[in-house]
Amino acid sequence: MTELPDSPRGHLERPATKAALVIQHEILRAVREYLSESGFTELLPPVIGPVTDPGSRGAKQVDIDYYGHKYKLMTSAILYKQAALLTFDRIFYIAPNVRLEPPETSATHRHLTEFHQIDVEIAGASREDAMAVAEDIVRHAVRGALGRAGAEMAALGRTADAFVDLSSGPFDRVTHTDAVADLHRLGVPQSPDAEINWEAEEQLSRKASRPFFVTDYPKGSRGFYDREDPADPGRLRNFDLLAPEGFGELASGSEREFRYADLISRMRETGENPAKYAWYVEMARDGIPASAGFGIGAQRLTRYIAGLDAIWQATAYPKLPGVVSP
Repeated sequence: MTELPDSPRGHLERPATKAALVIQHEILRAVREYLSESGFTELLPPVIGPVTDPGSRGAKQVDIDYYGHKYKLMTSAILYKQAALLTFDRIFYIAPNVRLEPPETSATHRHLTEFHQIDVEIAGASREDAMAVAEDIVRHAVRGALGRAGAEMAALGRTADAFVDLSSGPFDRVTHTDAVADLHRLGVPQSPDAEINWEAEEQLSRKASRPFFVTDYPKGSRGFYDREDPADPGRLRNFDLLAPEGFGELASGSEREFRYADLISRMRETGENPAKYAWYVEMARDGIPASAGFGIGAQRLTRYIAGLDAIWQATAYPKLPGVVSP
């Protein structure tokens, strides 16, 4: 079932909705347990601010009037995650995000305008450190769902058989360049200078039997906060984590740009005005820690683990791009 029910009541009364939300509860419980036991501190993220992640892929930001000032609803808490490392070395949020995605993305079955991210940031970490934590989170989330929501998983037709390959070793890794070449061999159009588009991402995802990483996106395809690789100019020290079976992207992360001069240069290269980010720029000028981090979509992770047809089934109050709903 991929069509949204006619009413909130119709959705909330479906047994499948209850099963999906119980699974999500156990996923988040497992994630919190793993991160807390690994020395991370959970913080409450901001919901509004003078700036937010500049965004990508055509998503628009939401402006609000904040006592006569134009503020933004958070599309991502990434800037605040970096700032939080002035207090703690390892932090995470379960962060609400609002992005006005293009209406056509509702057909992908994996986009919401209102969603949550499991946001993680680690001071002094490399990209590989962040990838290892993301991998552990997915494994713990799967175990939590299977171990504590087994009946609900079974009710949705999802069994441990779907995750046999999950623990067979480190998740595979492929560079953006190699992923694009693979897509071209499959006859799937994809620019070597851009993010992998949704259709191409799904094609890569369908070939896999377990999650895998795509690394080293080209400079210009991502935001100013993704650090350029000093050993490979033009490439970013970043990654996406894709789920198998056609579920697509689960997470996006990187080493962060933190040096003031380089941050200003990257902002200008991406068409951003540094003055707009005054509080963040001033903090970087005074010094912020080097770090790496990522965000995992909570609803996307639920959809993958529960085997749901569409992402709206992983939230109690779904808001699809272009669809006005309660």
